[in-house]
Amino acid sequence: MLRDCAHIQMQEAEWRNRKAKRGNGVEAEPVYTMEDADGAIKCLVPCPYDKEIELCRGIKIRFTDIGHLLGSASIEVWATEGDETRKIVFSGDIGNKDQPLIKDPLYTKDADYVLMESTYGDRVHSSERPDYVKELAEIIQTTFNRGGNVVIPSFAVGRTQEMLYFIRQIKERNLVKGFEDFPVFVDSPLAVEATSIFHKNELSCFDEEAMELVNKGINPITFVGLNLSITSDESKAINFDMTPKVIISASGMCEAGRIRHHLKHNLWRPECTILFVGYQAIGTLGRNIIEGAKEVRLFGETIEVRADIRQLTGISGHADRNGLLEWISAFETRPKKVFVVHGEDSVAEAFAQTLIDECDLDAYAPYSGTKFDLISGTFDYEAAPIPIVASPKKKAPSDVFGRLLAVGERLIGVIKKNEGVSNKDLAKFADQLTALCDKWDR
Repeated sequence: MLRDCAHIQMQEAEWRNRKAKRGNGVEAEPVYTMEDADGAIKCLVPCPYDKEIELCRGIKIRFTDIGHLLGSASIEVWATEGDETRKIVFSGDIGNKDQPLIKDPLYTKDADYVLMESTYGDRVHSSERPDYVKELAEIIQTTFNRGGNVVIPSFAVGRTQEMLYFIRQIKERNLVKGFEDFPVFVDSPLAVEATSIFHKNELSCFDEEAMELVNKGINPITFVGLNLSITSDESKAINFDMTPKVIISASGMCEAGRIRHHLKHNLWRPECTILFVGYQAIGTLGRNIIEGAKEVRLFGETIEVRADIRQLTGISGHADRNGLLEWISAFETRPKKVFVVHGEDSVAEAFAQTLIDECDLDAYAPYSGTKFDLISGTFDYEAAPIPIVASPKKKAPSDVFGRLLAVGERLIGVIKKNEGVSNKDLAKFADQLTALCDKWDR
């Protein structure tokens, strides 16, 4: 993943610099290069699950499978200073139960102190698991009947393999009529490599359902008609074949990678479907498309959005509120204190209160900079949030006005992304914004 990100950053910088030379723009530099990534990778030391590892004198650790992604872990840390030893557990991202392929999260028995996440601490997943196979089959069937492609922007690690798992079931049960042998393309070198890593670790990381297939000699994430695209020529050839197909490509939020090329070739075609299967952050191209953009900019061109835009909702690798409570309740020895971290401020504070009220735990949601003494069990310093003081002369903004402000912030991001575009297009963009300002400048 480090190499893939470095490659994308270097390509983006090269493209922007070519544009800048024609428009006298500022030279762009990647945040880090392939050389930087390789240097970091040489420092990585593989560690197995469930084995105590001595990092140095006075510090031991142990990784436990937390079921979020392949290889994800919670970490137990034993820290010794003099005659005093404390055990701290970092939850990491706690996985959702009953995910395709990988195992459910494993629990830890004891700790003096716990730092746990609260990403979904304010929400509960649906009690009835959606039938993803049926829903995906219906989307593919409808799209193929129109003669179009199903394009799936997907995270290369985790979500792509889940999609392959579902599609294998669709093919096995012949759920797409008239197109039983439809081709599927995974067009992401990183996703291809990640899929290979899933294969290599199936015995240790797959759940019981997936292992039933493995024990029968069936690979859970491969099937007839699966094509893995590695080279750029293989990637380009996909869009010159007019056979209806499924194209799975990264990045999942459409911000970089080969998916942008597939959007360029399929977004304008009303017979095609763009299917989103993961969270789309505010300000990303994927979020823009989902929110109803009529046109988008790709590689310096304006592309109209005519394809059917769909979402496969409910897929999540994160434990919900109940899953988080189940994890912390599995401790056989009550922790002295639980620090709630890794979540929006309001969610972290609310979930900490939930732990106090429902689990009778000493819980606290610290702000960044807080210092706590593990030996004495007291705070050296409690950081506070930076207060946002509203102007007394102005009324508190309504929800709609807040939405307008959010759009304004997003517009700034869009403007910055167009740096290096041709002067002609930038002038047109500026004229459009000027006209809009003139209309609403009251």
